[in-house]
Amino acid sequence: MTSLRDVNPRVRAIRVSTQSALLSLSEHITQGAQQPFKEVIDVSSGDSHRAGMKPLSFVRQVLAVCLHPQLLKDEGLPLDVRLRAQRFLLACDGESLGSYTASSGLLCVRQNAAEFITKRDAGVPAYSKNIFISAGAQRALMVVVKLLSSGEGQGRTGVLTPLPCPHTLPMLLDEAGVMAVPYRLIEERGWALDLNELHLAIQSSRGCCEPRAIYISNPGNPTGHVQDRKSIQDVIQFAAAERLLLLVDEVYQDSVHGENREFISYKKVLFEMDEEFGETVELVSFHSLSCATAAECGLRAGYMETVNMDPEVMHFVDTMLCTDISTPVTGQLALDLVLNPPKPGDPSYDTHTQVRTQRNPSRAADVVSHF
Repeated sequence: MTSLRDVNPRVRAIRVSTQSALLSLSEHITQGAQQPFKEVIDVSSGDSHRAGMKPLSFVRQVLAVCLHPQLLKDEGLPLDVRLRAQRFLLACDGESLGSYTASSGLLCVRQNAAEFITKRDAGVPAYSKNIFISAGAQRALMVVVKLLSSGEGQGRTGVLTPLPCPHTLPMLLDEAGVMAVPYRLIEERGWALDLNELHLAIQSSRGCCEPRAIYISNPGNPTGHVQDRKSIQDVIQFAAAERLLLLVDEVYQDSVHGENREFISYKKVLFEMDEEFGETVELVSFHSLSCATAAECGLRAGYMETVNMDPEVMHFVDTMLCTDISTPVTGQLALDLVLNPPKPGDPSYDTHTQVRTQRNPSRAADVVSHF
């Protein structure tokens, strides 16, 4: 690569995230001349810990024991911390976090993710075979988008995307060689998703690309809008009519604000609709350790759940994840701990609950990412 012309054209076409400008502005403010304020809280990256939020002690304690197993004998640590670490170590090859895992993640983590989803969705079943652990939700999304990507010119794959959208989404689609087909969110209605805008987006794509999926962020990033059941049903019916794969980013499901607002998963609504939808509409949902209440961005782990996906296609989901060898084991275990925290009666329950509720709300994970 002796010159720019030798660089992959697809890479050269990747759009730079607007976040870069915010980071530059933050550095200019913090490193510039004396300012009339004492502190700058930079939330442009959505990194809550960088903005000052403290980690959950239960998560860090268990990871510390896993990384240094001699701590299993330390009676100064709560018993449930040591028992959870012991179970994790037994699940790892060689009883060490330094070993590889299956490309789709540790089976025990996938099973606990399935149990979390089943409980969240009031009994709608989830199965570990449909859960894939990845190095963050973005990595999982890239895997699915690359499986969709095909064609050139008018036959190029298109994905319906919200406007505004997460700042990393345009870059991800550029890298995958997929065309973004924007649909406008209605600012006057609190950034609501409007069915008419979806139809306009489909019409505008004709002759430009071949739409194969629709990306939904619920709760919305960066808007914070939370869809109600009727809105979700409308989108599912639209996806069914247009034969689109639903890519549902639900990483902010723990971050719902405002009166009379409630997070309802797309999967739950889908399975409460008529069988013609529940048995045919293809759905992939995403959750992440980075954006949950733990906000452990640096530990890199998330999961995706596939619904109504052809098993032969799912084989290639696993194949694509193989290119990463495996998600960092520390991240997988932290994800498990966040999805399956201490329960009432556990030695760590009271402390864990107190830590979660006492962290400065102005710097909490469910605030940082929406500004």
